[in-house]
Formats: sequence, structure tokens, C-alpha cells
Amino acid sequence: QVQLVESGGGLVQAGGSLRLSCVASGRIFSSYAMHWFRQAPGKEREFVAAISWRGISTYYADSVRGRFTISRDNAKSTVYLQMNSLKPEDTAVYYCAARSGSVRIERDGMDYWGKGTLVTVSS
Repeated sequence: QVQLVESGGGLVQAGGSLRLSCVASGRIFSSYAMHWFRQAPGKEREFVAAISWRGISTYYADSVRGRFTISRDNAKSTVYLQMNSLKPEDTAVYYCAARSGSVRIERDGMDYWGKGTLVTVSS
């Protein structure tokens, strides 16, 4: 079992930055590919970014590439999402997800989910 707890969300003006964190407890964090998804009101949950279990490979949705950076610290069992140049359309609940083995950009197939942290970007 893996428990995931997100933090770092909040209210920020357009153009600002936030850093989300997701701390994992339970099974060996380093064996899981880690992902960030988001869900805006009235919309489906969508892929944002992912990082391989060793942190060598990263993947991004087109909508955030160049603005967001995913990273991980296996010693701290933590994955981060640095979000820069935020836009109002980035407003959503951001979820951390873990998948044993390789990265997957579809939300189906995640082994564990956090409860999410709300990011609100004002114009």
C-alpha cells in the first residue's frame, strides 16, 4: 500500500508560480513511476506530467510543456511539480498518482492516488 499526500496548492495571479509536493509513504517509493494529473470543474481528469522511477525520463502534456517541471527525490519519497507562468486555465485540483513500473499517461492504470490539492489562478 502507498499513501500519497499532496501539498502546495493555493491562489496565485496569472504569470505567477507554485510548487506542488507529493509525499509518499508505504512501499518503496523508488520503484514507482510518479504522475501529476489535474481536474478542472466540469472536466475530466487529465494528464499533466510524469517521471520515471529513476527520474531519468520525464513526460509532459502539450499544454504545460515549457512551463511546468516534474522532479523527484527518492531519498525523501517526494515528487514535485514546479509550475511557472501560470494561466487561469491551469486552475484545477492537482492529483499525484503512482504506478508500479513504467510511466503511463492515461489515468487508468494508476495504482495509487492522492486526494488532491487545489490550484486557483486568477486573471
